[in-house]
Amino acid sequence: MRRIAVTGATGQLGTAFARLLPDATLLTRADLDLTDLDRIGLTLDRIQPDTLINCAAYTAVDAAEDDETTAYTVNATAVEAMAAWCGDHDARFVTFSTDYVFDGTATRPYVETDPTNPINAYGRTKAAGEHLAMAANPHSLIVRTSWVISATHHNFITAILERASQGPLEVVDDQQGRPTVADDLAAGALRALDADATGILHLTNQGTTTWYRLARKAVELAGLNPDLVQPTTSNRFPRPAPRPHWSVLGSERLDSLGLDPLPAWQESLSQVVKQILEGS
Repeated sequence: MRRIAVTGATGQLGTAFARLLPDATLLTRADLDLTDLDRIGLTLDRIQPDTLINCAAYTAVDAAEDDETTAYTVNATAVEAMAAWCGDHDARFVTFSTDYVFDGTATRPYVETDPTNPINAYGRTKAAGEHLAMAANPHSLIVRTSWVISATHHNFITAILERASQGPLEVVDDQQGRPTVADDLAAGALRALDADATGILHLTNQGTTTWYRLARKAVELAGLNPDLVQPTTSNRFPRPAPRPHWSVLGSERLDSLGLDPLPAWQESLSQVVKQILEGS
């Protein structure tokens, strides 16, 4: 039986893995704080996993603009340390990266071999983590994904449904990407591990949309009037960290690995909204 450890086990993605891997060792921040680099090797020495799935990350995109040092420690240096440990102990290592490693100037989906060019601090730290992980352990699997949502944690969908229940709202319509449901992503990543995938792999739900159209669909699925959601531009809601206007991820590797794409986002979103409404 595989000895699997999952870091960030109480986050959106970690929770999804926990559902799929009931026998895994689940590591919360209390068990393994990635800002404490000295603890990483000691903790892994004690657990001795043969597969390490890193779901822990510094994901506060705006806060990273003023705290890039901490974000770099968690998203880059700690990832390097985990990758190196796995390389030294013949263990599989998978970690997750982001569409924000790209600058958003493309006109077609970004694939795994496209050059990165992040435009915010968060993206820079994640791109650094990719580079350091692969340098430390070329057998690492780095899954890039985007717009992660779930029914288990506060996220864009839960926020939109809360707001829409109170009245009209505006949502930006000039950022395009691919929503990804955490349960689909976890299942897809496990299939990639089973296929012995290494290197960079893009995994998102299928279909391109904007935050506005995603919000409108979620509101409709919740049985509310979708016209409660109105489009606006990013300039209307300036944020400390710039966002890429186009962060659509595609894959040139799924076919060669024998992997099916994840379901369409609309299909999976319906399940997320249903679970939110049911309180599950």
